[in-house]
Amino acid sequence: MCKHHPPCPSAESDDREATAITVTCREQGWARGCNGLYFFEDTGLLLPDGQIIAPHRPLPEHMEASA
Repeated sequence: MCKHHPPCPSAESDDREATAITVTCREQGWARGCNGLYFFEDTGLLLPDGQIIAPHRPLPEHMEASA
């Protein structure tokens, strides 16, 4: 349960990555948010229910699709 004011977004919400970081392990490349979300340095996420969200870092400009 988040004790921040205003409370952090839940792990199920669209803005879940705006949570406060409560634990980090730089050596292993992860951090844990107040909402139970695990952030990985490759930008992947692990939700509290075990669901994985693939890395979603922006593509470098030279790799973006042209319109």
